Amino acid sequence: MVKKTIKKHRNMSYFIDAASKIMDEEGVQSITIRKVADMAGYNSATLYNYFENLDELILYASIRHLREYTFSLSQYINALHDNIDKYYEIWKYFCKYSFSNPEIYNNIFFVKHSNSISNIIEEYYSIFPEELGDHSENLLPMLLKSNLYERNLALLKIIADNGYLKPECLNDLNQMTILLYQGMLNKILNDEQTSSVEECSETMLRYIKQLTTSFIN
Repeated sequence: MVKKTIKKHRNMSYFIDAASKIMDEEGVQSITIRKVADMAGYNSATLYNYFENLDELILYASIRHLREYTFSLSQYINALHDNIDKYYEIWKYFCKYSFSNPEIYNNIFFVKHSNSISNIIEEYYSIFPEELGDHSENLLPMLLKSNLYERNLALLKIIADNGYLKPECLNDLNQMTILLYQGMLNKILNDEQTSSVEECSETMLRYIKQLTTSFIN
């Protein structure tokens, strides 16, 4: 069983690497089953042994673009001791990298995917564990979640455990925060935002701080 899993992950990595390369060099719209299979050195039929469809493969390849974000967290977050400061810093880097790659992040966190790949981020990091970085025990579960609402709620629960937020308020705060973020991401995607990535990130972080502060005990 272990050997089969190792072989499966190795072969999946070839296809993911190929799709990621095409994505970086030609764009998401240029990724095709045939092109990926040729670059990976397999025929198109083999690809379907490991991926449900092209959309699933693109999602795997998209997750590679989380690498800079996760590495930034491992570099800067662990030095902070206050969990609210950590929460804001996590959002700071998430905005920075997602607003620089809005199509990729939108595909990962907001495009509707089938239930069979709901845990795709966790599987991705079992294939490429080196891309996850070095994180504390309470941050790691958040990074392995594929749903942005669940990721943020996990962080808010840590703050609530420290007594800063009431547990009964977490769902409302979480919903508002993600809707606020999604609105900004959509404006960038639709070219409705003339501000720079840095300016959008600063604005978003200011909104998140104002919103979170309004819920603090």
